[in-house]
Amino acid sequence: MCESPKEITPSIAVYPGTFDPITNGHIDIIHRALNLFDQVIVVIAVNSQKKPLFSVDKRKEMIEECFKDYPDEIIVEVVSTGLLVNYAAQKKAKAIVRGLRAVSDFDYEFQLALINR
Repeated sequence: MCESPKEITPSIAVYPGTFDPITNGHIDIIHRALNLFDQVIVVIAVNSQKKPLFSVDKRKEMIEECFKDYPDEIIVEVVSTGLLVNYAAQKKAKAIVRGLRAVSDFDYEFQLALINR
């Protein structure tokens, strides 16, 4: 007997940040993530402790404009509550993508990775 083909699940990564505003560095990281994953969910985190330059709606609009040629590969969402690791699990993400600006960022990001694991 022939088996029915199994549904192929796309590999998903979550890239969180405030993106206030999105920079060339952010754009580069998203493009690099697309080389590894089928879909990247760019998560705009709302942080009440920060005073953003742009509204969350404007930031979302700017990111969507940057990636208008990737409507299925890059999704932009706004998250204001909950833990990132729970959000990633809900989306069935295989990874959380983070960028490093300096070597000193590595220690902090490594600790976050251990906590999220």
